[in-house]
Amino acid sequence: MEFGEILAKKRRELGLNQSQLADKMCLMGMPLSNQAISKWEKGTTLPNARQFLTLCRALNIDDINGLFLGGGEGVFHGLNADGRRKALDYIELLRESGRYEPRDRDLCRRTFRSLPLYSMAVSAGTGQFLDGEDYEMVDVGAEVPEGANFGVRVSGDSMEPEFHDGDTVWVRQQRSLMTGEIGIFLYDGNAYLKELTAKGDKIALRSLNPKYNDIIVSPELPLRVLGKVLR
Repeated sequence: MEFGEILAKKRRELGLNQSQLADKMCLMGMPLSNQAISKWEKGTTLPNARQFLTLCRALNIDDINGLFLGGGEGVFHGLNADGRRKALDYIELLRESGRYEPRDRDLCRRTFRSLPLYSMAVSAGTGQFLDGEDYEMVDVGAEVPEGANFGVRVSGDSMEPEFHDGDTVWVRQQRSLMTGEIGIFLYDGNAYLKELTAKGDKIALRSLNPKYNDIIVSPELPLRVLGKVLR
C-alpha cells in the first residue's frame, strides 16, 4: 500500500476529514492546510520530517516502522497487546487533562492561511499582463501581512533597492491609492509594480531605480489599481 493510501485509511478510521486532521495538527504546533493533506494522500507531495512525525501523532500511529516500512514495532517494541493498550490509555489521559496542550488552541488559525500567488510575474521593468487565473495557492504564516489578499512574483530591477527580481510581494486588493504608495497597477494591457506619484498636473508610475523613466499616465488610457503592496 502506498504512503497516501495508508494516510487516507488511518484518517478515515478515526472518522476525520482532511480539514479536521489539519486542525488537529495545528493544535499540535504544526499549522498546515487541508490542501496539503489532500496532496499527501494523492501522492503528489510528501510531508517533511517534522510534518510526518506530527502526522503520525495526530493519527495515533505508534508503529511507524511497521506500518510504513513493514517491520519492527516502533515505540511499542517489547510490549504485548495489553501493554500497548495501557500506553495508549495513558497518552489519552495526558491529552484529556489539558495540561499538555498548546497554550493557544487558535494559534494556527491566526497565523496560517492559503493565498493565491501569481506565477506570471509583475514586471518591475517593462510590464507584463497579470493573468487573473494563472496562480497557485500557497500556504503562508505570520510572515505575510494580515491584510494581504494575494502575492505576485517580481521580475526586473526597476524597483531596486527595495524589491528585487524574483521577490514575492504581498498585496491588499483595493481600487485606489494615495500618491507615494506602492502598488500593483494595470495600464495599457500591462501590470506594473510601481509607486504612484504626481508629475505636475499628471499622474505617473515611478520606479525606485533611477535608471528607469517614469511612466506618465495618459488620460486616454485608463489606469487600474489592482492593490496596495504591503511588502
